[in-house]
Amino acid sequence: MPQDIPLKFQVPDLDIPEREGGYARGRDGYEQILRAALNLLVDHGHQAMTMRRIAATCGLKLGNVTYYFPTREELVRALLDAIIRSYIVQFEAIQHEEGASAEARLEEICTLILEDIRTKKTSHVFPELWAMSNHDPFVMERVQELYVRARAVLNELIAELNPSLPDEEREVLALFISASMEGMTMFAGYRKPFEPRMRWIEKIAAKSFVSLARTLTSSELRDG
Repeated sequence: MPQDIPLKFQVPDLDIPEREGGYARGRDGYEQILRAALNLLVDHGHQAMTMRRIAATCGLKLGNVTYYFPTREELVRALLDAIIRSYIVQFEAIQHEEGASAEARLEEICTLILEDIRTKKTSHVFPELWAMSNHDPFVMERVQELYVRARAVLNELIAELNPSLPDEEREVLALFISASMEGMTMFAGYRKPFEPRMRWIEKIAAKSFVSLARTLTSSELRDG
């Protein structure tokens, strides 16, 4: 069984933008509330993420929470924005890494995603978001935005590796790669049965996806 090697990539839990004007003075309270909401989502699921429970977790009065976030939807919006921003920053840094080949950057993206799946936050939060998105169009829209941004990076790297592959096929391949990795959450995520073998899975994924991105042809997809 492979040894547990420290993660190469550490995606921040949240990336909270600076607030402008007078709101800047309340950044600490704003961030405290969002982190409390995230902790509740991770530890107890989305049903526990009520305004009252968030306030209790922060040690604040409900009125203090509603001062920053008048509705739960606004709080959820800000929380998802902060989660999404943390990934986009990482994806774009790899995408524009100077001196790195397309193969190396695709391998890095795969490693980042699969390592991140092993964290408690990601293994717990994303299944909760998937469940919420089945009933909440807003959550569906925001979650899809994250995956669209992630696939855009994959799409560009595939184009570098295989410029003759048409746009439609390239988009489908990016979707396949993304979905294949995300599907590992239930099997090799935090404290899941195959988490100890995730290092092997990372190597298999990187090798397989780079080879597929480089060699797949349109005729292979459209024949038959």
